[in-house]
Amino acid sequence: MTDIEQHLADLEDRGLYRRMRLISGPQGARVLLDGKPVLVMCSNNYLGLADHPRVREAAAEAARRWGVGSSGSRLISGNMTVHRRLEKRLAEFKGTEAALLFGSGYLANTGVIPALTRPGDVVFSDEYNHASIVDGCRLSKAEVFVYDHADLEHLAWGLRQARGSGSLIVTDSLFSMDGDVAPLEGIIELARDHDARVMVDEAHAVGCVGPGGRGAVAAAGLTGEVDVIVGTLGKALGSYGAYVACDTQVARFLVNESRPFIFSTAPAPPVAAAALEALEILIAEPRRVQRLRQNGELFRRELVKHGFEVDPAGRQIVPLITGDAKSAMTMTEKALERGVFAQGIRPPTVPENLCRLRVSVMASHKPDELRAAARVLAQAAADAGFNDSTGMPGEFAAPPRFIDDDEDRLASVA
Repeated sequence: MTDIEQHLADLEDRGLYRRMRLISGPQGARVLLDGKPVLVMCSNNYLGLADHPRVREAAAEAARRWGVGSSGSRLISGNMTVHRRLEKRLAEFKGTEAALLFGSGYLANTGVIPALTRPGDVVFSDEYNHASIVDGCRLSKAEVFVYDHADLEHLAWGLRQARGSGSLIVTDSLFSMDGDVAPLEGIIELARDHDARVMVDEAHAVGCVGPGGRGAVAAAGLTGEVDVIVGTLGKALGSYGAYVACDTQVARFLVNESRPFIFSTAPAPPVAAAALEALEILIAEPRRVQRLRQNGELFRRELVKHGFEVDPAGRQIVPLITGDAKSAMTMTEKALERGVFAQGIRPPTVPENLCRLRVSVMASHKPDELRAAARVLAQAAADAGFNDSTGMPGEFAAPPRFIDDDEDRLASVA
């Protein structure tokens, strides 16, 4: 057995082996998964725009008008009219002077953090930040302090220790695996006190949170107070790619210093046009955001009826903690047998003892579908062995917040 074969066998034995499932047809609330019709409860297509007729037509028209590829990086031959139009509209939507397109959210975060930091600087990163932020920190030449999740006291302590160093605080706004929102007001206040920049990733908040779906920064009344906002086009906006919303000076700086921007092919014209049309739909139809919120509230109420412990103030993402990886995947398969697809999430995406089903709601889900999904998930939990005298055990709870006892040093990204 080769070392690669041995590693794959070890992953399978530990319940960490991954395989890709095949979806046939367009993305929607219901799809064919490996040939079987299922209700999707793990999609990031939060507003149901990925297969919207207007979005499809915008992509098709862009292909007819501009072709299917951009031919090069935007600094060589790939900068096209549709890119500028989308950036202008995104900046208006986010209330910033400028916006800059990137090929993906991963490229944006791994491009912005190293560009904005230098040796001797310190990056302060929430411990539950997305992997793209973690890797952006790793690629930077700055020291990295990982503060306990959403813990302003721990963040303040770290900022005090780093006094005199250039600082960047970076956080998700809506955390992708837990569905909670960062304490943005407190973060901004600390940044002001310590002369630090703030970078907020709104990937799972845009289209889902705030007035008109403008995100958690807008919901907190902090428009214009955050130095850099990262957002994606491939979740609520149903397309692909990402953007950085910032002032004109920072945008010009990133054009010159962000390696993923400089060295990546520009987003394809159909992708950019589709995102632009989706943004126009979001602006014109804010009821979609309201429907998403109502669906989230309904789904959480239904889960509580079936014995799950969930955060009543949560958003469209609902974590159901199982503990170990094998339990998560067993529950996923049991739910699939009943026609509900809710993907199990395992390390390295989440900590070893906090494996879960990461369930997400869409605006395009019907109330009866959400009620049925909650019932199926309860049945799947029972089939997977999560039974006690009350029906559901305490394992299915909001994830705990870890407190790091070792607060006498700057921590490296794990």
